[in-house]
Order: sequence, then structure tokens, then C-alpha cells
Amino acid sequence: MTKIVQAVGRRKTSAAQIRMVPSAGGGKITVNRQPLNEFFRGNNRHAMIAAQSLSSAKNYGSFDFDVTVRGGGLTGQAESIRMGIARALSTIDNKFRLQMRKEGFLTRDPRAVERKKSGQPKARKRFQYSKR
Repeated sequence: MTKIVQAVGRRKTSAAQIRMVPSAGGGKITVNRQPLNEFFRGNNRHAMIAAQSLSSAKNYGSFDFDVTVRGGGLTGQAESIRMGIARALSTIDNKFRLQMRKEGFLTRDPRAVERKKSGQPKARKRFQYSKR
């Protein structure tokens, strides 16, 4: 099977484009032309979140993942990579799709930063009210 699979994952304001390519070595994740741990250097939590869908699908075969991620911060980027990898794996086998759905990796998290309103210091915070 020499099929290249492409998928997109999104979270907050970040978007990750995933290319899943069959390989002999297997399991290398490259993010913006850097290895996964080097891209999220100093923060193993984000690297673990990004590879979480792979650890969930234990027998995923030998695929390399080439990821291009833009926008947002580290947490949004890591979670968008996780969603994109889960979508790519779910196109290969229905068994993976059921597993990823159960784990919640295929569901787009709609939470984003609420906009600031005029006449207030922040989105929900108000200036102090003075009756007299």
C-alpha cells in the first residue's frame, strides 16, 4: 500500500496539515521540518499531546507524518496535530475511526478566546460600579 493520506486538524486559531506517508522505518513525526520533540523543545507535555492519537492506535503500521502547523500557541498547535493524525489514521481503517471517536480525538473542540467588548477592560470583566 503506497497511499499518501492528507488530513487537517484544527484547534483554537491553529491549523495543522498532515501528510501520512508509508515508510519502512516507521513512526517519525516531523513538524515544520523539525522532529516532534525538537519543535516542542523544553515541553514534553505538548509533544505527548501531539502523539497521543498514535499511542491510542497501538498497531497503526509504519507511517511517517509530515506536519505543517500555523497559528495559535503551543497548546492549540499540539491539539490540532493530534486531531489531524487521528483523522489521517481513521481514513486507513474503520477500527481506528471507532477508537479515535471513543477517545474524542475526532471531535473539533469549539472553545476559543472570547472577544473583548467595548466599555470593559476584558471580555467579561467590568469596570467597578459606583452608585455615588
